[in-house]
Amino acid sequence: MQIPGHIDPVVTPRTVPARADGRVDLVGLSKDQIRAELLAAGLDLKGAKLRAKQIWHWIYNRGATEFSTMTDIAKAQHPWLAERFVVGRPEVVEAQVSSDGTRKWLLRPIGAEDDSQDFEMVFIPDADRGTLCVSSQIGCTLNCRFCHTGTMRLVRNLTPSEIVGQVMLARDGLGEWPSQPDGRMLTNIVMMGMGEPLYNFENVRDALKIVMDGDGLALSKRRITLSTSGVVPMMARAGAEIGVNLAVSLHAVTKEVRDEIVPINRKYPLEDLLQACADYPGANNARRITFEYVMLKDKNDSDADAHELVRLIRKYKLPAKVNLIPFNPWEGAAYDTSTPEQVRRFSNIVFEAGISAPIRTPRGRDIDAACGQLKTSAERKSRAELDRLAEEKQAALG
Repeated sequence: MQIPGHIDPVVTPRTVPARADGRVDLVGLSKDQIRAELLAAGLDLKGAKLRAKQIWHWIYNRGATEFSTMTDIAKAQHPWLAERFVVGRPEVVEAQVSSDGTRKWLLRPIGAEDDSQDFEMVFIPDADRGTLCVSSQIGCTLNCRFCHTGTMRLVRNLTPSEIVGQVMLARDGLGEWPSQPDGRMLTNIVMMGMGEPLYNFENVRDALKIVMDGDGLALSKRRITLSTSGVVPMMARAGAEIGVNLAVSLHAVTKEVRDEIVPINRKYPLEDLLQACADYPGANNARRITFEYVMLKDKNDSDADAHELVRLIRKYKLPAKVNLIPFNPWEGAAYDTSTPEQVRRFSNIVFEAGISAPIRTPRGRDIDAACGQLKTSAERKSRAELDRLAEEKQAALG
């Protein structure tokens, strides 16, 4: 069912509840913000600068979660710090491991009282890398028709603490403290979890700056990819202020089909999106833009679609590669998976035009951790219910 009308999926999410104990979570704060919090708590400038540097090192290089383990800070000051501050992590509600080694965590913000604020992250190990798929929102507004996560309502944006906290938790689980660049299992981050990162831009930007800080988690911007469904006005800012690799959820090459399966196309049309890709700061043959393309049987997978994709990439002179993603089915979905033969035909047409078009191997399907499957609610909805929810979401967006 196609959702009618012109949409702008920006809505006002719920605010983040304050901690019940009144303490300030230091995870997700910049060095300057930590120093400012220490100053506000009563330390003098010299003491605040020194303690901020020490605390930063213990949080991001040593993985400390308790002030009592920070051995270069006087023991007498540990209770004072613990009374006012916390080094938090989201609560792990459930951890699952797929038969292929993929790990999925169901997380809940500290202090949340029910599962309405749960969110998920996924770690995908490979022979030469390990990729953490990080969420930026609880829920989603975009309602992409093939995506299970898109059937959720948006609850709220995740804070920098909750975004960085996902990386910290993964490091905890993988035993990667102290932080060392060599020998890491977690080598890459993709902002491809729940939510649209560019509708939570400031929090995502601030979190990724901490992740990329050479004195912190020290992941290179070349190892971080931000995925967007096409929030065109924010793409240039993302390139200028974050500077990580760009991935675009394309999934169709015509207005009619993309309007249906990626409804944000009605707000920011395909031509505007591709021009924004052409203008993305730093994009070149060494740092190509990735187009994500979910293969839907008899919807977007024809030979003609493949040829049109090649034409568009050439028209806009895009340094690009295309990730072809076999559709991961879920109960109530309106689409079927393209046949393996047709996926290969599509890939070959794009490859023969000189454009990389690898076929992504589905990972974590048995624990609903594959692309498009993240959704914290265990309930299963009928197609009619999903269509009704989509109509309600459309009405709320105006």
